[in-house]
Formats: sequence, C-alpha cells, structure tokens
Amino acid sequence: MTDNLPPASSGIDAAVQRTVQFFEHLRPSDLADLGQHYAAHAVFKDPFNEVRGLPAIEGVFRHMFVSLHEPHFIVTQRVVQGPHCFLTWDFVFRFQRFSPTQWQTVRGASHLVYDEQGLITLHRDYWDAAEELYEKLPVVGSVMRWLKERARH
Repeated sequence: MTDNLPPASSGIDAAVQRTVQFFEHLRPSDLADLGQHYAAHAVFKDPFNEVRGLPAIEGVFRHMFVSLHEPHFIVTQRVVQGPHCFLTWDFVFRFQRFSPTQWQTVRGASHLVYDEQGLITLHRDYWDAAEELYEKLPVVGSVMRWLKERARH
C-alpha cells in the first residue's frame, strides 16, 4: 500500500531544523521572530489553548515566559514526511509559585504542518496535562495521584 504524501524535501527538512533550533533556544526576545517560523494564519492548539494567527500564538508563548522560570524545550526525536513533521520533546521549567527551585519536565509531542514557504500552518501539541502537570502541583497533585491509584483497583 502506498500513500499519497510527497517525499520530504530539503526545503521542509531545513524548515524543520530551523524550527527545532528556534524552540530549543527560545527566549522572550525571540517572540518577535515568530513570523519567520509561522504563517500569518497559523493555528496553534495544545491542551489549554486553541488560537489562530501570529499575535495569538505569540500570546501563548509570552504567557509561558511570564508563568514559568527558565522554560525550554529539548527535542528528542523527529519524523518528517512531506509537509508534516512530528517532534517529540521534553519541556523543562520551574514553577514561579510552587517549588521554584525544583526543575519539572513535561514530555510531549508536536504535529507541525508546513506550507510551500517552509512556514508552520498548523502546530498541535499533545501531552497529558493530568500526568505531566497537575500531578506536580502541591494540592491538586495529591488528589490526582490518589484518583489515579483508586482507578487502578
């Protein structure tokens, strides 16, 4: 069985490499450069957000920098097929309010779709908010861990 997707081109491969570099080194000052990576009408979706357009996507990332200490991504794997890219990553940060000295890690994946210019038109993040985030919060975490244990029996 053959699929109808075109083979990955060096243009898309280069765009993926730029994207990985951008996210692994992302700083608040870099948010002004989102237009070099995202199409103007791009859609971004994660467990908490679903937004369209550069200003809204910038807002999501700006909130990340306001809410967390030293957030950064470590891309662990990538698969590219045609205009589609699937990245797995570790998102490493410290909470501002809860245990600000303790590093946290959220593991997840992103599905990216690129246009002909090598700009992202769709960015969809997949990660388990309950396991990767809520269980790490002081009060909510103990309730989530208790519920998880109860569900096993």
